[in-house]
Amino acid sequence: MSKLRSTLLLLTTILIISCGGKEEKKKEGFSYKRTSSTKTEKTTTEKKLASNTIDLTNKGVGPIKELKLTDNIDQQMVAHGKEVYNKMCTACHRLDKKFIGPAPKDILKRRTPEWVMNMILNPEEMLEKDPLAKDLLKEFNGTPMINQGLTEKDARAVLEYFRTL
Repeated sequence: MSKLRSTLLLLTTILIISCGGKEEKKKEGFSYKRTSSTKTEKTTTEKKLASNTIDLTNKGVGPIKELKLTDNIDQQMVAHGKEVYNKMCTACHRLDKKFIGPAPKDILKRRTPEWVMNMILNPEEMLEKDPLAKDLLKEFNGTPMINQGLTEKDARAVLEYFRTL
């Protein structure tokens, strides 16, 4: 009897151990919930973006080889540049935030005046040959800047307007 009791106790213990503590894991299915990235990941990504890259040596590819800006801002040119920008550029650009294209605010803290003018006047060749323009094209999902056919005078006015942003 004692042997039977010991055997039953042993079998019961084994049964409890083998069946207990086993949790069923729920399979993860498809979810519409967005996962948030950490601040560090976002900061690292933002630093790598071409739109945040500072390059004050590259003059770009195009007709503008040298452009000296004075400390004085020509308000008449600013008014003309604002008019041209609002008419020709706002379909793709917002002044202070990314949209279809990069924001022009503080552009002259990141690019040379020549580069900006060449991008406005000669976007096709810039996107083909300039490394920074190529990186911007990638950043903005392959959406190229369209040549708006601006004159050098109009492009210079837009640049003057950018100086006031």
